[in-house]
Amino acid sequence: MDRPRFRPQFLHPRFWALWLGLGVLWLVTMLPYSMQLRFGRVLGTLMLWVAGSRRKITRRNLELCFPELSNAEREQLLRENFASMGIAFFEMAMSWWWPKARLARLSHIEGLEHLRQAQAEGQGVILMALHFTTLEIGAALLGQVHTIDGMYREHKNPLFDYVQRRGRERHNLDATAIEREDVRAMLKVLRAGRAIWYAPDQDYGRKQSIFVPLFGIEAATVTATTKFARLGRARVLPFTQQRLADGSGYRLVIHPPLADFPGDTEEEDCLRINRWVEGSVRECPEQYLWAHRRFKTRPEGAPKLY
Repeated sequence: MDRPRFRPQFLHPRFWALWLGLGVLWLVTMLPYSMQLRFGRVLGTLMLWVAGSRRKITRRNLELCFPELSNAEREQLLRENFASMGIAFFEMAMSWWWPKARLARLSHIEGLEHLRQAQAEGQGVILMALHFTTLEIGAALLGQVHTIDGMYREHKNPLFDYVQRRGRERHNLDATAIEREDVRAMLKVLRAGRAIWYAPDQDYGRKQSIFVPLFGIEAATVTATTKFARLGRARVLPFTQQRLADGSGYRLVIHPPLADFPGDTEEEDCLRINRWVEGSVRECPEQYLWAHRRFKTRPEGAPKLY
C-alpha cells in the first residue's frame, strides 16, 4: 500500500471534532508514563460501566475459560482486564506520538537473535502474535529495532486512518502494510525474506477454520498459519508481549521458531497453536483481549455460548 498522505479534505468542518479530540489526547500523552497508566485505569473503570455488551462478552469468556476460578476471582480479573483496555488507549497514542528515544526506554526485548538469524539466512518469518491489549505499543517497540510488515484493515474514518497509519509506520519506514485479504501480497513478502506480524487467535468464521480445543472448548481456528508457512516457505516465530507490573515498560519475547512446522495435518498444527495461545494467555490473562467473541462460531448442532 502507498504511504499515508495528508489530504485537504481533512480540514473540512466534519473532521474538526476528531481533530480536537486528537489534540487533547496528544497533550495528555506528553505527561509522564506513570500518569498514562493511572489515566488508563480510570478510563477502563468508565468503560466497564458504560460498555455493557463488551462487559457481558468478557465476563462470559472468563466463565468459559477459567471455570476453576471463583466468581469473585473472575470479577477481579474482569476489572483488571478493563483497566488494561483503558491503558491500551493511551499506549496507542504513546506509540504514535512519543519521541522514539523516549519510547525505547520502555522496551525490554528478548530473543531478537531468532529474528535476525532468519533475516541473515534470507528466510521469511511469520511473527505469530496474540491480541493482547498491548499489541499496538508492542509492535511499535519491536518495529524500532527490526522491520515488520503487518496485516491491515482500512479504518472507516479517513482522517483517523491517516493518523493511525502515519503513527504506526514511523517505526518501520520500509515496512509494507498488507490488506488482510491480500494473500498473494503476504506470500510475496514472506518469500522475499521479510517478517510479518500475524495473529491467528480470533474467530474468523467457519469457512477458513477447523474446530480444535482451546481452553477445553471446541474453537473455530484458522488454518492460514499452516498455509502461509508452507506456501511462503517461512519460519513461524511465536511472539509475546507483557506490560510489566513494576511500571518499567514492556517485556517482548521472540521465541525460537516452531520445530517441524507445518506438521502432517492442519488439525495437528491448529491444536499446537491453540495450546501455545492458551499457555501464553494464562501468563497474563488480564492483558488479553477478552472482549472478542472467540467462541462465536460453533460446531454443527452445538449450542450457542453467547
